[in-house]
Amino acid sequence: MLAKRIIPCLDVKNGRNVRGVKFSADRDAGDPVELARRYDEEGADELVFYDITASAEKRDIVADLVRQVSEQVFIPFTVGGGVRTFDDICTIIEGGAEKASINSAAIRSPDLITRGAARYGAQAIVGSIDAVRRGGSAGNPAWEVMIDGGRTTTGRDALEWARELVDRGAGELVLNSIDADGTRDGYDIELNRTVAELVDVPIVASGGSGGPEHMYQVLQEGMASAALAASIFHYRHYSIPQVKAYLASRGVCVRPRVKVDL
Repeated sequence: MLAKRIIPCLDVKNGRNVRGVKFSADRDAGDPVELARRYDEEGADELVFYDITASAEKRDIVADLVRQVSEQVFIPFTVGGGVRTFDDICTIIEGGAEKASINSAAIRSPDLITRGAARYGAQAIVGSIDAVRRGGSAGNPAWEVMIDGGRTTTGRDALEWARELVDRGAGELVLNSIDADGTRDGYDIELNRTVAELVDVPIVASGGSGGPEHMYQVLQEGMASAALAASIFHYRHYSIPQVKAYLASRGVCVRPRVKVDL
């Protein structure tokens, strides 16, 4: 049985970690490198960094963060946000990250997914989807893909887009629920389960975690391979060991903490 993953997410703006609700970013949440070190020590399975500034002039900041993190932590990490070109993917992967997460740019230039997977392998390319509920009917829910940090509508059906991302070579999908983001009311279980049943790559659930019970629900009922969370870890509402202990007590297979001594 594959272990379920617990992944802290750091939203980086001008070199600082920030948090908000429904894609706002109005609260400072600490130094991202220090947080990365703490999560590594606590036994997180991976880390995710999003450059939510998403502008070309900030790319140097993120490249420096990739370097610093790769020198100080021993768990895989993913970097995304502001990825516009194939060169950005190269900078991220060759700078020390294991995966590049591509969101808005994939809608505008889908070939980025194809080229990235061809160069670095599907395991290094993550398709990230920001989704908002758009009506639908009972038993037939619908979500629309949003881009530019949730500010721009696309008219694209999220389920169709998920399938295309995988067909183009994405080896993993992150499902960001705009409706649930930062609310701590729980993940969009239906979104995660629907996509997990549709594609054959791991699904990372994002948006809405208020604690271990929500993670249990999305990993079991939502069929996600990993649960991503931010505020509950940054503000120490829960620790990685607490979450993993709870999940293990409920019968979920999780990786034990492994301490690396140098």
